[in-house]
Amino acid sequence: MAEIPKKILARQKEITNDFLKIIDQNLADVLSGKSENIYEIRDVAELMHIHPRHLSNTIKLVTGHSPCSFFENKILDIAKQNLRDNKMRIAEIAQLLTYDPSNFTKFFKRFSGMTPKQYREMHLGKSDTVTI
Repeated sequence: MAEIPKKILARQKEITNDFLKIIDQNLADVLSGKSENIYEIRDVAELMHIHPRHLSNTIKLVTGHSPCSFFENKILDIAKQNLRDNKMRIAEIAQLLTYDPSNFTKFFKRFSGMTPKQYREMHLGKSDTVTI
C-alpha cells in the first residue's frame, strides 16, 4: 500500500481540528443563548467550504470515529454535568440542548444506558433530585 504524503495528512488533521473547534464553539453558543441550533454535519461542512461526505470521511479516517459521535459525546457530557449540578429540571436541560424532553430522554438512555432521572438519582441520591 502506498504511503500517504505528509501534506495530505497535515490537511486531514487540520480539517479535523477545525471541525472540533467549530462544534465546540457551536455548543458554547447554544449554551449561552447566542444560537438556537446545534449544527449538523452539513452545516459544519458548509462553514469549512468542503463537501459533507469529505468532512465525514476525513474525521473518520483521522480519529476512527464518526463526526456524529463527537457531537453525541459532547452533548452527553453537557447533559451529565447539568444533571449532576441539579440546578435545572430535566425538561430545561433538554430544551437547553435543543431537544424536546422525550427525545432527550431517548437520546440520553441510548448513550448512557439509563434515563436522565436515573442518572441524576444515581449521582445525587434520591432525596435531593429535581425532576421533570
